[in-house]
Amino acid sequence: MEQLENVYFPRVNQYRFCQLMIENLPTLREDIKEISMSDLKDFLESIRKHSDKIGETAMKQAQQQKAFSIALQKQNNVKFGKNMYINHDRIIEEKREIVLRHILEEEDENEEEVLTVQDLVDFSPVYRCLHIYSVLGDEETFENYYRKQRKKQARLVLQPQSSMHETVDGYRRYFTQIVGFFVVEDHILHVTQGLVTRAYTDELWNMALSKIIAVLRAHSSYCTDPDLVLELKNLIVIFADTLQGYGFPVNRLFDLLFEIRDQYNETLLKKWAGVFRDIFEEDNYSPIPIVSEEEYKIVTSKFPFQDSDLEKQSFPKKFPMSQSVPHIYIQVKEFIYASLKFSESLHRSSTEIDDMLRKSTNLLLTRTLSSCLLNLIRKPHIGLTELVQIIINTTHLEQACKYLEDFITNITNISQETVHTTRLYGLSTFKDARHAAEGEIYTKLNQKIDEFVQLADYDWTMSEPDGRASGYLMDLINFLRSIFQVFTHLPGKVAQTACMSACQHLSTSLMQMLLDSELKQISMGAVQQFNLDVIQCECKYHVG
Repeated sequence: MEQLENVYFPRVNQYRFCQLMIENLPTLREDIKEISMSDLKDFLESIRKHSDKIGETAMKQAQQQKAFSIALQKQNNVKFGKNMYINHDRIIEEKREIVLRHILEEEDENEEEVLTVQDLVDFSPVYRCLHIYSVLGDEETFENYYRKQRKKQARLVLQPQSSMHETVDGYRRYFTQIVGFFVVEDHILHVTQGLVTRAYTDELWNMALSKIIAVLRAHSSYCTDPDLVLELKNLIVIFADTLQGYGFPVNRLFDLLFEIRDQYNETLLKKWAGVFRDIFEEDNYSPIPIVSEEEYKIVTSKFPFQDSDLEKQSFPKKFPMSQSVPHIYIQVKEFIYASLKFSESLHRSSTEIDDMLRKSTNLLLTRTLSSCLLNLIRKPHIGLTELVQIIINTTHLEQACKYLEDFITNITNISQETVHTTRLYGLSTFKDARHAAEGEIYTKLNQKIDEFVQLADYDWTMSEPDGRASGYLMDLINFLRSIFQVFTHLPGKVAQTACMSACQHLSTSLMQMLLDSELKQISMGAVQQFNLDVIQCECKYHVG
């Protein structure tokens, strides 16, 4: 039309048909614009439907590239935890040339097919409409319309389903649609001039990123399943790596992952609280019996126990700790593995990951395991024998903490000489549990003494003593003798304190009985009988 209007029409403008054609040119231009705009609207509707597939393809490709990079690093003996940034300049260049690639496996054949974004979407309506509006001198109108419509679509894409947090598929669809949207914009940016600018895409991405973070922060807070939180983390990493490959900054997403990591650890702590409770419920609180070398090796393979005296003993023999000790140790290691899974692919050094693992393990020890131990110690059905075994168990668990530190060092592949900013606080955890168990022993022992003393039935008016200690007192002494025998397995100071506490409590109880305000009179025979009981206590105390 420009050629007709500027070259040929001036030569024949004296003819009436020429004038009619000239008059119809504006209408014709508008008709062409309307038709091209209609095609553009169809394109925009089509691209909205295809965003999910485009994003899925792009994320799969990014995942494959990352897997290849990790395999290459392992081949080169690159230690785990080292920053694994991919050469993004190279990737961006590939995106500009190919835009989007993905290897699809055919269901019936093993042949590979490379898809590009043009295979999924026909961009010709955009090119054609842009060209028409440019030729007609109305390029700005087209640009404004395109950007306005795409911003509307962006807002729709960024709006999640209310039930998105319930399944990983809900999150996956949310991410693939967003990736598909920005892959298209990146393609338009690099194949057209001016329709989409870097400033425009940066503004759009910043708006989207703020919305994405708010959405993920809100929806992830509903997750109580650590496996679902872990899957969400893996999706966010792939999502971030994919868009970073197209040149979009994603640091804020990795910052968000550290927030989600805290939540992940909370879900793990709740899960392991149940695991510990089950272990304590199933324990019989008796030393582990072993009848063969094979059984001995099975236990020592699960728990780092070394005792040369026990090794020299012949079978059958017993480990000093009960069955819960190796089970607890194994589960602490399982927790560390579970915590490590979230730390992978966060673009952090092995030293940082090591520090994170130690902090999360400290929470497990000082909060979860400590709470479970204290609840166990305070349970009514836990008797004196069980409390003694718990004290022995905590001693061995405390000694095993150094092996847990070595375990963390080994799985993060950091140097043994590295100065750790965080140490494991098992010492304080198990020491506090022991103190609580010791206090409970003193309390239960005194309660048991009270039960025996309540059986005392002195005849305060008796004329002559029986000539032997009272029956209730002999029963009490026999009970204390058997309990003190159990106490020989305790550390010397604890056993001594328990014995002293019991004797002091018995002495106080006897004194209160004698000085009871309701006791109005007492015969000499009763005094002599009471004295026999006291002498019996003194004799047994010195013998003990």
